[in-house]
Amino acid sequence: MSTPASQAPEQDQDTYGLVVVSAGTSDPSSTRLLADRAAQRVAALAASHGGTVTVSVIDLREIAADITTALTSQLTTPALQQAVAALGAADAIIAAAPVYQAGPSGLFTSFFHVLDSDLLIGKPVVLAATAGTSRHALVADDQMRPMFAYLRAMTVPTSLFAAPEDWSDPALAARIDRAARELVLLMESGFARRLKDEAWQSYQHEYGSAGGTETAIDLNTDLMRLATGGSAE
Repeated sequence: MSTPASQAPEQDQDTYGLVVVSAGTSDPSSTRLLADRAAQRVAALAASHGGTVTVSVIDLREIAADITTALTSQLTTPALQQAVAALGAADAIIAAAPVYQAGPSGLFTSFFHVLDSDLLIGKPVVLAATAGTSRHALVADDQMRPMFAYLRAMTVPTSLFAAPEDWSDPALAARIDRAARELVLLMESGFARRLKDEAWQSYQHEYGSAGGTETAIDLNTDLMRLATGGSAE
């Protein structure tokens, strides 16, 4: 599941964890290729600043059945738990999806639908999409970005998109460089960690979305008894 992006860090270097989420279903996958190119550029830029990036890849096609199980039964398998733990520990994320029927694939959106809504608060994210035609170039910004806004992630300003004709275009490399640089700067700032350490309580955490830490919810009210199948007194 994990592939190192660079050599082991020296003692005086900062080490960052980058998680790539790829929803590509073919092998080889253009979606995975785009995400890998972005991850390589992130690692190179961080190295130029004296840091080291270790990349972990969550290949959603390998856990498709686990995602479906979570959607239909609320059961989280060990494989899905491993993916969730990787995202929770990540310093940055690259989220890449193929475009089907003018939107990100159902596999991609389903995975993020089963996540705890507090898991990605403040984490920097690069959004990436691939498609067979440039008509879908706005999917990352128009459809993927709102979902990550709901999850309160920190998406970088530059999104990535590649249609077949884009792979040989220098503009794609320039866009990857820009998105990677934005991600590195956010990652190095430690914003997500500081947010969790200093401002976590200022967020409204919904019931069932705080990792089991909800302690101020009165479950013994008429409304909560009705919601859980009981009867009001």
